[in-house]
Amino acid sequence: MTRTFIALELDESLQSYLGEIIHRMAQELPTLRWVDPAGIHLTLAFLGELSDEQLVEAMQAAELAARKVPPFGYRLSHPGVFGSPRQPRVIWIGIDEPTSRLLQLHQALNRELEQRGFEVDKRPFSPHLTLSRIKAPLKPDEQQRLQRLIAARNVISSSSTYHVHHLSVMKSELSRTGARYTALENFPLGGE
Repeated sequence: MTRTFIALELDESLQSYLGEIIHRMAQELPTLRWVDPAGIHLTLAFLGELSDEQLVEAMQAAELAARKVPPFGYRLSHPGVFGSPRQPRVIWIGIDEPTSRLLQLHQALNRELEQRGFEVDKRPFSPHLTLSRIKAPLKPDEQQRLQRLIAARNVISSSSTYHVHHLSVMKSELSRTGARYTALENFPLGGE
C-alpha cells in the first residue's frame, strides 16, 4: 500500500521564498508547528493508501488530466486560515491563477479519477499552500497576532509568477520527524 496524492511540486525559488514567509510568521507565532518549505506542494487530490493496481489507475488518471491543460503560471495571493479565526486548523497562502488552467486541471483530474472509481473531494477547490497545521487551540494573544498577520497585506512582497509544467503523483511516508514526500511520476502538461 502506498499513501498517495496528486500535486503540483514547487521549484526551489518558491520553496525558499515560502521559507522566508514562514520565518517571519514564526517570529510572531513561535509555538506553532510550521511546515518544512521543502515539503510544500499544491495538492489537487489526496487518495490515501492505494494498492499497486489502484496506483496504476491513479497514474493513468494523472497522465490523461495533465495532457488536457497547457502549462500555466500562478502567483501567491494572501495568507488565510481553515477553521474559525479563534480555532484555526491550518494557516495557508492562497494562489492567484487568472487563466483558470489550475481549476481546469483540478476538474480534469477529478473526472479521470472518478471514472476509475476513486472518491474525490466534492468541496469547492481552494488552491493553497499549507504553512502550518495547528493541533491545539491558540491562546487569545496568539489569535490576535495571527489575525494581524492575515490582515496585513504585506506578508507577500513578491509578485513573481511561478510556472507549472507537470503534474506529479506523490508518495507520502509518515514518520516521527514528519512526512516525507517523493514524486513517483511526473506528467507533462499539455502533452509537452
